[in-house]
Amino acid sequence: MPLFDQDRIKDLVGDHASADYELDLRGLSWAEARIAIERTLEDHSSTEATALVIRIDPATPTSGETLFLPVGRHLLEARRRGRIRSFTPLPEGDGGGFHVELPGHPDHSDDHK
Repeated sequence: MPLFDQDRIKDLVGDHASADYELDLRGLSWAEARIAIERTLEDHSSTEATALVIRIDPATPTSGETLFLPVGRHLLEARRRGRIRSFTPLPEGDGGGFHVELPGHPDHSDDHK
């Protein structure tokens, strides 16, 4: 596998360390993380597209399995169902996690009278 420096990685995946909202899953089990993600997706009702950063514990030489794969698979399924627009992994320098774009929901507008 080729090695990239941090600047090249940010060129490839972007620099999405900040967003409108942040969901911190560090220290949680997969079961707890899944519930937190589902609650966040269910509670999202903005009429505008929204950015979300999901933080997970980064991998270390002794960390064992991380939430990266299960969260990534869950986000992929949510994208297939139209619940999110897109997602990308955060650059390594920003810790573990994902930058997620949530769609706007124009039907939830307060303009209905």
